[in-house]
Amino acid sequence: MTAPAPMTDKTAYFDAMYGHSADPYALRTRWYEQRKRAVLMAALPHPRYGRAYEPGCGAAELTVELASRCDHVLASDFSDNAVTAARERTEALDNVRVDKHVLPRDWPAADAPFDLIVLSEVGYFLDAAAMHRVARCCAASLAAEGVLVACDWRPDFSERALSTEAVHAALADIGLSQCVRHDEDDFLLRVWSRDSRSVAQLEGIR
Repeated sequence: MTAPAPMTDKTAYFDAMYGHSADPYALRTRWYEQRKRAVLMAALPHPRYGRAYEPGCGAAELTVELASRCDHVLASDFSDNAVTAARERTEALDNVRVDKHVLPRDWPAADAPFDLIVLSEVGYFLDAAAMHRVARCCAASLAAEGVLVACDWRPDFSERALSTEAVHAALADIGLSQCVRHDEDDFLLRVWSRDSRSVAQLEGIR
């Protein structure tokens, strides 16, 4: 069995995709994608966040929604064409910055701590060693009450390097409290926090 290619070997593939379309996954038009973003945003345990990091931002549709709930969003992608598309999509948003990052090498430790880290549809492009490094970076970069989100497609596909279950297991191992788990046939969404209290407990309801 051929070993999965590292993230850097997939650059040509994604540059070609984003070279043909600024939204190759139809994030703006597919109800599946719109609904998934709505589920993710509703799962966030706090109404607002200070600093957020979203690697693998792609066409930046989720970035735009995160910007409505965060004071500052640092988004990134490893594809030059995706970064260009993301910058065009968010050019009117003063609280968004889009950089080129290859994970885990370019993890933005200098911009930490982050109140929110969102790994959406990115971890399964990494091999196991790289994913565990990213998980450790998340642990080191989260603020005292920080929140970590992972949302990933479940069915197999040819470019996948790691299973969705393995991605989420790596993140679960860093010692945060799970506050949300949403399972569907299509995707798995999990949210962890340094604060183990539920939303009701945070608001003093219970």
